[in-house]
Amino acid sequence: MSVEHLTLESFKEKIFDFESSKEWKYKGENPCIIDFYADWCAPCKAVAPIMEDLSKEYDNKVDIFKINTEEQMELSAMFGIRSIPSILFVPVDSQPQMAMGALPKAQFEQLIKEVFQVEKGN
Repeated sequence: MSVEHLTLESFKEKIFDFESSKEWKYKGENPCIIDFYADWCAPCKAVAPIMEDLSKEYDNKVDIFKINTEEQMELSAMFGIRSIPSILFVPVDSQPQMAMGALPKAQFEQLIKEVFQVEKGN
């Protein structure tokens, strides 16, 4: 599975339907990471291949999504995105956590382990 780009509609379908509920309720079966990015952002471009790697290495364990902040302004505003890249870690049954900036791959792996309790592996 590769990284999937979310629109407002697919976000409501796969992540959280904020129009039907005010209280956060994640819809996915696996924890997910959402990368808020823009095409002109150099640090975002550095994160992109890491996200692709993670999507392969954690296939069927962690879902990876991207949201283009230029195209999906409502979603960006909803999460209060002020700087990019901003990375949202969404556990299955607790509140999402935001990380800012272009993190190295090892730090993503550490956060996946800590926040999601998921180990890389077969």
